[in-house]
Amino acid sequence: MKKIKFLILAVFFTFSFSTLSNSKSVPASFADLAERLMPSVVNISTTQTVVTNTNPFPFQFPPGSPFEDMFKEFGTPQERKSSALGSGFIIDEKGIVVTNNHVIDSCDMVKAHYKGRELDAYVLFNDRTNDLAIIKANIKPDRVFPVSNEDVSLLEDIIVAGYPLGKNISSSIKTFKGSVTALAGFGDNYSNFQIDASLSSGNSGGPIINQKGNVVGVAVEKLVEVGVEGFNFGVKSSTLK
Repeated sequence: MKKIKFLILAVFFTFSFSTLSNSKSVPASFADLAERLMPSVVNISTTQTVVTNTNPFPFQFPPGSPFEDMFKEFGTPQERKSSALGSGFIIDEKGIVVTNNHVIDSCDMVKAHYKGRELDAYVLFNDRTNDLAIIKANIKPDRVFPVSNEDVSLLEDIIVAGYPLGKNISSSIKTFKGSVTALAGFGDNYSNFQIDASLSSGNSGGPIINQKGNVVGVAVEKLVEVGVEGFNFGVKSSTLK
């Protein structure tokens, strides 16, 4: 009888130890996940030169016209600097960062903000069709984001991380929790999926993460219409792969 009790206890403790050991690979909660991975989310700022024509007239004065010189300055193209913000996440120890193409497209200067430092970044690759871009900066991350090989599941719990509105609210990273609400994006775009987690200006390019700690998508856009809420979209990680 004692041998039977000993065997039962041995099996129980072996099973318990196995369960605890396996659970270490998966975060116990989104809070644990955030603490582990959020430092690998970066804030991206860009500067772009925009050329505008200030000519108020819908026509050109003919050569030799007395008004040509008088109003010439109105037709001179004017340059101005335009700034924008976005988010990104580190996927490689060499400082490789994923973001959206529309965050960096046609920009003169791209900066990655990491641990209080502003670092020059340059574009390695961009995909206008799927609105993805890969940039590189002189970053030595403590951790990097694993990118999932599997697509999301309907009603799967996710969080979106990024820097919406930049530093206008605070310099702290913001996270929004939600779920996958559709397996296609706007216009039946199956490279995207729909989520109900909040997205705001500056979230673009931030990671969409599942509870295993894997990136399952890249935040890309929201549908802005009167009376429409919760129609936010991400690019699937399989598209990124």
